[in-house]
Amino acid sequence: MITATNIELRAGSRILLSEANLRVQPGDRIGLVGRNGAGKTTSLRVLAGEGLPYGGDVRRTGELGYLPQDPREGDLSVIAKDRVLSARGLDQILRDMEKTQSAMAELVDPKQLDKAVDRYGKLEDRFSALGGYAAESEAARICANLGLADRILAQPLSTLSGGQRRRVELARILFAASEAGVGAKSSTILLIDEPTNHLDADSISWLRGFLKSHEGGLVVISHDVDLLDDVVNKVWFLDATRGEVDLYNMGWKKYLEARAADEKRRRRERANAEKKAGVLMAQADKMRAKATKAVAAQNMAKRAEKMLAGLDETRVADKVAKIRFPEPATCGKTPLMAEGLSKSYGSLEIFTGVDLAIDKGSRVVILGLNGAGKTTLLRLLGQMERPDAGSLIPGHGLKVGYFAQEHETLDHGASVWENIRHAAPDTQEQQLRQLLGTFLFSGEQLDQPAGTLSGGEKTRLALAGLVSSAANVLLLDEPTNNLDPASREQVLDALRRYQGAVVLVTHDPGAVEALEPERVILLPDGTEDHWSADYLELVQLA
Repeated sequence: MITATNIELRAGSRILLSEANLRVQPGDRIGLVGRNGAGKTTSLRVLAGEGLPYGGDVRRTGELGYLPQDPREGDLSVIAKDRVLSARGLDQILRDMEKTQSAMAELVDPKQLDKAVDRYGKLEDRFSALGGYAAESEAARICANLGLADRILAQPLSTLSGGQRRRVELARILFAASEAGVGAKSSTILLIDEPTNHLDADSISWLRGFLKSHEGGLVVISHDVDLLDDVVNKVWFLDATRGEVDLYNMGWKKYLEARAADEKRRRRERANAEKKAGVLMAQADKMRAKATKAVAAQNMAKRAEKMLAGLDETRVADKVAKIRFPEPATCGKTPLMAEGLSKSYGSLEIFTGVDLAIDKGSRVVILGLNGAGKTTLLRLLGQMERPDAGSLIPGHGLKVGYFAQEHETLDHGASVWENIRHAAPDTQEQQLRQLLGTFLFSGEQLDQPAGTLSGGEKTRLALAGLVSSAANVLLLDEPTNNLDPASREQVLDALRRYQGAVVLVTHDPGAVEALEPERVILLPDGTEDHWSADYLELVQLA
């Protein structure tokens, strides 16, 4: 169970949440919702114990699994499969069993052999108590359903993309919470932030079923309406206008109806109160002219002010970033070419001999199954990594803008202002401030470290950096991840309007439709084809 009492959350001096009381119990499946920047990710971090509230107290009992938006830093030399098994301590036990078994094969001294046999038996008992080989099979099943093939699980985490590492972490906490081998339904509380990022359609469908059947507590942040509709039985709405959280003990569809009714009621109450207060203030103004009625006028004005002060603020329409990709700088007919690109991580070959030419104003989509190297190819084109073989050939006037799905282009230790200044060092300060304002960054938030922003805010900051770049070739890796529906529509509209070349990697069919691509590159073979609607159904599967 998690119990938060009178907690206050802040981003700098900005109050996100004030004196909130929250509780997560077994059986609760809570959707945590609100606009980008309302404090959803901060709230989840505090509930998970990864951050401290500005005020109040959070108490936790029982097991807890937390999936943050961004992959955690840690020992990246660990094999992916071992990382999943470590959720129940099985990885270390299996390694100890293998070492002991090898030692037993070499020992000749009967006493030492007896000790080794005894040690192996104890390890085997511990392994069985934790679920044994059935648990190992359960971990493999979860990984397979999340699109983690055996070849990916055999690799060190350092060789995986950010999206693959995040799926490993998701598999790890789901394995910890699954019931196989533990003899009873799990009471683990899951706190998961945007779990469908980097998942294909089949994996998302499987995840919905897993979460719906989970009997421990759950708090989920997601922009996937189908997941919220299918899974949650309660909703917490973080109202950024009031700095409060509204609790709804109902499913998603009923919540939408109830919240709409609440907002209508608040507007009606405020309108009535403002009307009454206006009458009182007008009367007070008339009475002030007479010295004998000055005290009565003052009391009447105080009543009007108290009447207004006691009202909840009405929720204004959420602001939306005005996203417009840059007017592309002048360039030649083919600003970017690549010949014979190959990339491997250790003995794992990602792709070999990929040739491509990005013409001025062209629209290209990269497709391939998870792990086929889509992000890797984009990183090579953006010179974030070097190929093992082959070369990039920049054309006349090439200016690349790269959007990374894990926001690697941001300096998380630097402020919002420092990040945009680095992205556009030659732009005047006033222009940059106006640009950040259109992306909903202003005031004290400019001094906020980028690493403390929500996923949606990081996406907006990275896109602001692109807009300031005047790039003529945009390399976009999952640009609609973490965005609320209104911001996503802004990005899609910007894609439609942009006149430069775009190379896009996405699981979002809407992003592909907005781009109206001319060509598709299929990985790992690097095959190039003309785009047709037949490829659209592969986007979510890829």
